[in-house]
Amino acid sequence: MGSLIYDGTAIQFDDRLLTHLQIIVVQKLRRDEAFLMSWRDAEQIGNGRSSIWIHPAIPLYFKFSGSRIPTINRAWLSQMTTSANSSQGLVITPEITDPDGE
Repeated sequence: MGSLIYDGTAIQFDDRLLTHLQIIVVQKLRRDEAFLMSWRDAEQIGNGRSSIWIHPAIPLYFKFSGSRIPTINRAWLSQMTTSANSSQGLVITPEITDPDGE
């Protein structure tokens, strides 16, 4: 499990998901765009939902537990990027199958 550390709060995500989130978040922040990011909490912490407002002025740190960079699932990346660019913000979803096999 890796961590996204934002404004002093550490949020744990699987390294594979965190890699995909890093790509999306960096794309948004490079364009100086603030946005909402939401996810479903793990059962261990109540099985609810959480959201944060990500703003370019707030420091962000990605900490991966493993050293290997996973293969990027372009279909999943595209789905979450579309979500990030919508009014609902980036909603983290379970991984979908990439039709290109990547």
